[in-house]
Amino acid sequence: MKKMVPPKRTAIWIGLLLCLSSLSDSVQGGRVPGLYVLGDSQLDVGNNNYLQTTIRANFPHNGVDYPGHLPTGRFSNGKNLADFIAGSLSVATPPAYRSIGNFTGNSSIFLNGVNFASGGAGVLKLTSKGLTISFDEQIKRDYSIVNAGLVQQLGKTQALAHAEGSIFAIGVGGNDIANRISLDDPADEQKLLTSSDSNQQFIDSLAHSLKRQLQRLYELGMRKLFFVGTGPLGCYPLLRQGSVTKECNAEANSLSMQYNTGVQKLLREMSTRQPDFRYSFLDQYAVLKKYINEPQANGFAEVEAACCALGDKDAMLICTPESQLCYSRTNHIFWDGAHLTEVTTQKLVAVAFNGSAPLVAPVNLRQLSAP
Repeated sequence: MKKMVPPKRTAIWIGLLLCLSSLSDSVQGGRVPGLYVLGDSQLDVGNNNYLQTTIRANFPHNGVDYPGHLPTGRFSNGKNLADFIAGSLSVATPPAYRSIGNFTGNSSIFLNGVNFASGGAGVLKLTSKGLTISFDEQIKRDYSIVNAGLVQQLGKTQALAHAEGSIFAIGVGGNDIANRISLDDPADEQKLLTSSDSNQQFIDSLAHSLKRQLQRLYELGMRKLFFVGTGPLGCYPLLRQGSVTKECNAEANSLSMQYNTGVQKLLREMSTRQPDFRYSFLDQYAVLKKYINEPQANGFAEVEAACCALGDKDAMLICTPESQLCYSRTNHIFWDGAHLTEVTTQKLVAVAFNGSAPLVAPVNLRQLSAP
């Protein structure tokens, strides 16, 4: 495999300075000035294409329903969460950060924001270590560079105004939980550090790390956060097929619910401490469980098997060229072992944008994006 070399920081600075020249007009405009995306594979639009990693999706059958029918690095048959979030906000999908060094196109695309998400990323540093861009790296290194460029170009006051008006979309935590459930190598570093912890201690460690990470983003200007909670991970094909009866993995689902409860508590406390901070939390678990329990009412026919799999209910983590492709992608909830189809994701974001509590709270994405 040919090694893909990430862009140099100098190139990133040049790209920032070139593309931020008209940002003053964007800040004064009547729409969301920027969309900054961080997290894992449900939001990655191609960052992992630039890494030496096995966690990639830049090959068929991924992208079979994406415009042009080509794989882009999205872990989906088509568009993903980042695309639909951007579409609901009437902005272009922000480009993958790792492609910024080669950015020479229309600056308005860049001005909508940047996508830092990386497939495999987790709240904990050890999750998928060495295979992905960790959530910590996305914040401390990558977004910090972008923020510094904003400050240099606009001045601290206006750069802060831009960040305060922008939406930060985050989805992370699922990989941490999936790794705790599925790792069986006794020599694995993360397993050694977490296996002796109770599930509640594990969730508390996630919350502790996430609190620090979100606080850092707040210090860098984040005031409007859209957070996507984890889904019912135990019902995803990769974990479901581990059961002889193909039932949902109860422990994984329990951890997902505990994690979502912990995140919501953390966000409430954060908004209490910092009154200028607003957030919208999408309970992906509740929405997807409703689809799974009431498939026909929600437009689905297949709620267990992945569309892209090696055989009946035999799904891998990622869709590969060797996998069989289902005929109708619009009636499947799951694309591969761990990711949703385009149509499922589209439905999720529709709930996020126009829905109400308890599925999305305390406000929806539309209300969060209002001036």
